[in-house]
Amino acid sequence: MIYFLDLFGTAVFAIAGALAGGRKRMDLFGIVVVALATALGGGTIRDAVLGEGRVFWVADYTYVIVGSVAALVTFITVRFVLLPGSLMLLADAFGLAVFTVIGAHRSLAAGTGAFVAMIMGMTTGVAGGMVRDILCGEIPLVLRKEVYAVASLIGGGLYAATAALGASDPVAMTIAVLVTLGVRVAAIHWGLSLPVFAQPGREDRGS
Repeated sequence: MIYFLDLFGTAVFAIAGALAGGRKRMDLFGIVVVALATALGGGTIRDAVLGEGRVFWVADYTYVIVGSVAALVTFITVRFVLLPGSLMLLADAFGLAVFTVIGAHRSLAAGTGAFVAMIMGMTTGVAGGMVRDILCGEIPLVLRKEVYAVASLIGGGLYAATAALGASDPVAMTIAVLVTLGVRVAAIHWGLSLPVFAQPGREDRGS
């Protein structure tokens, strides 16, 4: 279950990355690069921090294949089908939820405590998107007022808590994925956001 959930998250995040690259009118190579950076970036940083030896996609190149195929399918599909503008946000929300829980699970399996598992879950969930946004010349979504990293922290903490209470992995993962996804989709739908840095008497000129 965990392996296929990880591959699903890889495909979904690759789609989000491909759509982001498409908005910047990148060529096919650029689309695949951005898609793979989005899909593999967070897990790569997680494995490096946890000292897991070989990074997951180096040990199993199925992840690279899945991410590349998802990017290629997206690249071809948009030439024939007009995709809704919200698709990238929804794909990103699914990827965030799945990768958050996968990251927290792998952290606990490596022997860390609940707090580190939360951080590793967030890192797995948001770092790939940060790399994507930087490659696309955008301020990373996680650094803006969006409820993004907070949703990931909630999901990672919930997984660690339910696992500590003795819930089975399928139950703990399902609950955490649904809650993370629910928080992120609610934030998108209702425009929920965190307070932004502002000083009285000064206008935000975008600088």
